[in-house]
Amino acid sequence: MSEKKKKKAPEIVNRRATFEYHFVSRMEAGIVLRGTEIKAFRAGLVNLTDAYCLFEKGELFLRNLFIAEYEYGTYSNHEPRRIRKLLLRRPELRKMERKASEKGFTIVPYRMYMSERGFVKVEIALAQGKKMYDKREAIKEKDNKRELERVKKIKL
Repeated sequence: MSEKKKKKAPEIVNRRATFEYHFVSRMEAGIVLRGTEIKAFRAGLVNLTDAYCLFEKGELFLRNLFIAEYEYGTYSNHEPRRIRKLLLRRPELRKMERKASEKGFTIVPYRMYMSERGFVKVEIALAQGKKMYDKREAIKEKDNKRELERVKKIKL
């Protein structure tokens, strides 16, 4: 008896979000998806780059998340950029809504992954936008780190 090899579900990370924002706090949320969206997610056909979160009538929705149409989906295929609902407990929603309503704060989807139980989760972050000088500083730090790694490699 041979064990089936489990194919690891992808983890999609919005790396641009860490460059554009300072994360104040992070939270895990469920997401309402259709069948073909799950299959497309497992195939890694997801892009979080332009996605953002908005509150409507006390509920949190994820907008502009791109999940490509599933190749083998028929008439039941989904719209690639449809609005998707995020699932959080009511106290968490109220807390996020209060903080997000403050000036300069926004809610950004940072990471999308599959949980141990097989559910797709979205890690959202309460974030504050970085100023231009903060971004330049981050680029300098990254360049310095890269240069240091090169020097270490040469010495070894």
